[in-house]
Amino acid sequence: MAPYNLLVLATLLCLVPVHAVALTNEPLIPRPDPIMITEVKVLVSEHGPVVLLQAEGRTIPIFVDVTVALSIQSALNGEQLSRPMTHDLMRAILDAYGGKVTQTVITLQGGVYVGALTVLLKDQVKVFDSRSSDSIALAIHFNAPILVGRDLLESAGKVPEQENETEL
Repeated sequence: MAPYNLLVLATLLCLVPVHAVALTNEPLIPRPDPIMITEVKVLVSEHGPVVLLQAEGRTIPIFVDVTVALSIQSALNGEQLSRPMTHDLMRAILDAYGGKVTQTVITLQGGVYVGALTVLLKDQVKVFDSRSSDSIALAIHFNAPILVGRDLLESAGKVPEQENETEL
């Protein structure tokens, strides 16, 4: 990513609170037929930043705020920003206590994408309700799988077209 793009995005950033509530101790598996996302891209479209989850020739677009887009893109590129962002902080805290994100499951509930983030801390597994964008960002920071149900991939996934979008 061009340093100019990072600078522009960084200047537009605002702090976004992370809301997470423990759902269960069991990892969530999407029903039916879980599909692992094979590629994640971050683009800037005419409607704002969008994360593209790709699998099996289909793409699920999820619009995100600029802060999350920057966090995801920097993690995808293996870049460290000059100051830690929220997802970097969460990664550092989990690392310090021996924890890690083991997966995230993205679902569509009432027209809203929802993340179920599975965290392993010592011998405990917890699943946290989260915004899909935060869940995706943390999964990428930990190199953890991102899963969706086949039903979501088929209903929300699009066959990619050439659109007026710019990669970050």
